[in-house]
Amino acid sequence: MKTLLWMLSILALLMAAAASWARFGNLKLPAETTVAEVPSTTVKRGDIVVTVTAKGELQGGNSELLTAPAAGGGDVAITTLRAAGDLVNAGEVVAQLDTTEQEFRMREAEADLAEAEQNVAQAEAEAIAKEEETRYQLLQAQADVQIAELDLRKNELLPAMVQKQNTLALSESRDRLRQIERDMGSRQATAAAGVAMQKAVLEKAKLKADTARQNIDQLTLKAKSSGYVALMSNSDGNWMWGTLLPAYKVGDIVRAGVAIAQIPDLKNWEASTRIGELDRGHLAEGQAAQLSVVALPGRVFKGKVKNIGGTQGPPWDRRFECKIALEDPAQEMRPGMSARVTITTQKLTNVLWIPSQALFDSDGRTFVYLSTDKGFVPKDVKLIRRSEAQVVIEGLEKGQTVALANPDQGSKKKGPAAGGAASAFPGGGKTT
Repeated sequence: MKTLLWMLSILALLMAAAASWARFGNLKLPAETTVAEVPSTTVKRGDIVVTVTAKGELQGGNSELLTAPAAGGGDVAITTLRAAGDLVNAGEVVAQLDTTEQEFRMREAEADLAEAEQNVAQAEAEAIAKEEETRYQLLQAQADVQIAELDLRKNELLPAMVQKQNTLALSESRDRLRQIERDMGSRQATAAAGVAMQKAVLEKAKLKADTARQNIDQLTLKAKSSGYVALMSNSDGNWMWGTLLPAYKVGDIVRAGVAIAQIPDLKNWEASTRIGELDRGHLAEGQAAQLSVVALPGRVFKGKVKNIGGTQGPPWDRRFECKIALEDPAQEMRPGMSARVTITTQKLTNVLWIPSQALFDSDGRTFVYLSTDKGFVPKDVKLIRRSEAQVVIEGLEKGQTVALANPDQGSKKKGPAAGGAASAFPGGGKTT
C-alpha cells in the first residue's frame, strides 16, 4: 500500500512538471529594443555677451604686509599672534616673534657698554694724572734752571772747581728742561690716544646695544593702519602636493622676509580669483566685472579687472591669478568672504550660437551632431568664440537642430532580449 502511494506522488509531480514545460515552452517573449531619446536644441541667432566666471575671495587692496625681519639672524618662532579677522588699530601688536637670543645679545652688549664706560673714565683719569705729573716735572726743571743760573752768578767769588760744578749743573738743568718739554707733547698725545681708543670701544659697545634694542623692536610686528587681520599661509614644512596650506599660528618657525599677516586697506577692496588658462587670452585689464558675495545675498557689486598674474599649477589644471578692483564696496564686507565673479570679455551682435555642450571636437575637428532625416550625423563647423555656457559658430543655419549629447552613446536596449529568462527552459525564446 505504501509503495502505491509513493508511485502516485511521483506521477503527480511528473505531470505538474510536464504542464509547466508546456506552458513556458510555448511562451513568446519579444526581444524589444528602443533607442533612448537624444536631448537636442536649435541653433539661434542673436546678440550674446561672452563672460568668464570664477570663484574668488575678498581682500583689501594695497594690503600692509607684516613680514619677519632679518634682524633675528635666522629662523625665529612666533610667540604671540592675533587671530584672523581681529580688528586692530594703528600701533597695536599683531605678532610677536621670539626675542630670547636678541635679549641675550642686548644684555651682553649692555655689559660691554658699562665696561667700556669705566675704561673711558679710567683712561681719562690716568691722562689727567700723567698731565699733572708732567707739569710738575716741568715746573721742577724750570726751578732747577733758575737755581743753577743764580749759582752761576756766584762763580767770581768761588774756587775754580766750584765754578766748574755750577756750570755743569746749569747745563744739566737746561738739558733736563728741554727733555721734559719735548716729552710733554708726546705724553699728552699718548694719553689722548689711550682715551680715544677707549671711547672707540665705548661707541662700538653703544652701537651693539642699540642694534640689539632695534632688533627686539623689529621682532614686534605692529599695525601701521587700522583694519582686520588676515593671516598668511605657511608654505614652509613638509607639505604634500595638493594639500591645503595652513595659516600661521603660535609656535611656527618663520624665515626672514616671509609675510606672516596682512592688514588690508578697507578703503580699496578687491577680489582675488584663479581662472583657467584657456580664458587668459580673453581677459584684459579694465574689463567690466560683477561680483556677488555669498555672505551678502541679493546684492551685486561692480568692478574692473585690475591685474592679471602669471599662470601656475600642474599641466592638467593650469590657472592664473586675476584681481578685480571693486568700485562700490559695502561696509559689511570682510576679508576672506567668498564671492562669485563674472567678467564681461566681449559683446557679439547678430551671431549664430549654441550651448557649449552641443559642440564636440576630436582629432582636430570641431563639429556638431546635426539632425537629418537619417538621424543625427556629424557636421563640421567653425568655432568663432567659446565661453563657459555658449559657443559662437559658423557653418549652420538658424533653427537647425543639434544634439546636446553624443547620439552614438545614447542607444540602449530596453526589456529582456531573446535568450533571457525564457531560455532557462527547453525551447525557451522560440516561436512555435
